[in-house]
Parts: sequence; C-alpha cells; structure tokens
Amino acid sequence: MAKLQSSFKNMLLSLTLIALVAAAALAGVYTLTEDPISNASAKKQKEAKEKVLPKVEGMTFADAEKVYIVKKSDTVSTIILHKAYVGEEWIGTAVEASTEGNQNMPFGGTFRLMVGFNNVGDVVRYVVLEQAETPGLGALMSTWFCNPDKPKSNILGKNPATTNFSVSKDGGDVDAITASTITSRAFLEVVVRAYNAIAQQPMLIEKVEVEPAEVFVCPNGNDPLECAGRGCAEQYCLKQKGGQQ
Repeated sequence: MAKLQSSFKNMLLSLTLIALVAAAALAGVYTLTEDPISNASAKKQKEAKEKVLPKVEGMTFADAEKVYIVKKSDTVSTIILHKAYVGEEWIGTAVEASTEGNQNMPFGGTFRLMVGFNNVGDVVRYVVLEQAETPGLGALMSTWFCNPDKPKSNILGKNPATTNFSVSKDGGDVDAITASTITSRAFLEVVVRAYNAIAQQPMLIEKVEVEPAEVFVCPNGNDPLECAGRGCAEQYCLKQKGGQQ
C-alpha cells in the first residue's frame, strides 16, 4: 500500500474525518443520555417541590408557571412557580429560582434553589438544586439558613415582607455564613426574588373591618367656593362622597 504523502490537503482531509467521527460519536452519546438526564432532572425537581412545602394529604401541583424578570442590562432571569392546592384551595408555592440576573453574584458561579412559601408568604423550606460553592464555606448554604439552633441565620418560618432578608453586615436580619458573605448575599437575594415572584398572588390575610370615615356635607352645597362664599365653616366644605376641599 502506497504511503500517503504529507501535504496540507491530506492533513485537512484527515482532520475533517476525525472531526466528523467525533461529532457523530458525541451526537450518539447525547441521544442515548438525553432521556435519562431529562428524567433524572424531572424527578429531582418533583422531589424538591414536594419537600419544600408542608405535607398535606391530597396536595396536588398545578402546571408550572414561568415568570421572566428583565434587568436594565437586558439580562433575563427565569423563575418557575409550582402552585400547590388541596382541592381548589391554594396552600403554597414552590419557587425555582437561580442567581441568574442577581445583583449579588455567588463566589462559585450560578446556583439554583427551590424555595417553598406557604399561602401567607412564610418560608417553609428550601432545597439547593445546583451549586458549585467552596466546601465548608459557601456550600454550607444547604444547612446554614435552616438550622433551628441558629435563629439569627434560620430563615424558615420568616417572611420577606416583615423580615429584612439581607445579611446583618449590611443592616439586615440574617447572619451570613461564616467567611462566606458573598455567597450569603447571593442566596438571600434569590430567596427575596422568589418571594417577589409570588407577592402579587392573593395571600390569605385576616379581613380587617374599617369603619367608614365621617363625611361632612355642606348645607349650602358641595362646591367649596360657593360654600365659603356663604360663610359655611371650612370643615364642612367637603364633597359628599369624600372629595377634597
């Protein structure tokens, strides 16, 4: 067999054939692993959203809803809502959010959380879905913010509407992970953004009865100018339906 002479054309042909074979191999591996990876991801998501909400008999989840947040820099972050119901009663929401689009970025790169809120906005539980933080430091987020023995860092049972979910170093109400303030800032920002995604949902709040304000009616008419011209006391120069003076 004659030896193939070395030339630019022959080298280019060889590299092209190698690239085609490698691409075909990668495509085959992707095809074989696509469904298992997708199924594993869906299973992990399902387990996480069930874990972060109270265990209630008959609880079901509605179809996932996506909320898109666009920053001034045109960065788009996606937040996924998994609303939970018992019958027709909304009992809470599992919110999937990441540091994508965060103002405070984590030390080890983007991470994702699943945070559960009950129907009044209190944090029930959270699960770290993905993270690449430093072991023993930022990676402690998985347990640091849910430790009942450390109430100043524990966010469970607290509501971002009434608790300042920022680190105490920044004037907030939550103690940061020791030596991992950057990761802590990023974590708490994700939780707040998750809460804000459901904040416009109807919350179950106690109805407060408010007595109607006393409305004065000018005996000389409701027009303040006409009223004043006839010598009516100023406090009576109001519209009958609560208008301004």
